[in-house]
Amino acid sequence: IVGGGVSQVRAQDWAIKTNVVYDATATANLGVEVGLAPKWTLDISGNFNAWSKNEATKWKHWLVQPEARYWFCDRFSRHFLGVHAIAGAFNFGGIKNNISFLGSDFSVLTNKRYQGYAYGGGVAYGFAFMLSKSLNLELEAGFGYLYLDYDIFDCGYCGRRIGNGGHHYIGPTKAAVNLVFLF
Repeated sequence: IVGGGVSQVRAQDWAIKTNVVYDATATANLGVEVGLAPKWTLDISGNFNAWSKNEATKWKHWLVQPEARYWFCDRFSRHFLGVHAIAGAFNFGGIKNNISFLGSDFSVLTNKRYQGYAYGGGVAYGFAFMLSKSLNLELEAGFGYLYLDYDIFDCGYCGRRIGNGGHHYIGPTKAAVNLVFLF
């Protein structure tokens, strides 16, 4: 009771966030999350990387990832499950590695460049730690499917197209350590 009346306490209605995993790779990113119901939110995040390490190494991409989240406690607090979609474009090449993971051979990026689009979706689990009234630390991991449709170029910086292809990827689709500002 405040000043003879009743005061109503409300949970946060929306948030903005940044994923420090993307920040560490110099990938600009921003997320917005809005409350839809007491235990439901809609998170929409995007990232953009237009930088090249050098002329021969490309790691350029943009990605949009909307996600519906169900919170087991109150929204923006503790455990949640999410279902997300993914859409984006990429230009990768000249990345020296010897990685093969869950049926995807990433070593092909060593001597060739792949440019194209990715579409898919997945499921995720996360946990939000309340650091203060308006600041959370959120951890999230997701697993799902992507279809990659691409053109192949003969080296990381060359413009000569030598083919095209597609790849069905099943594996991690989300890794986030978010700093979340609540409003």
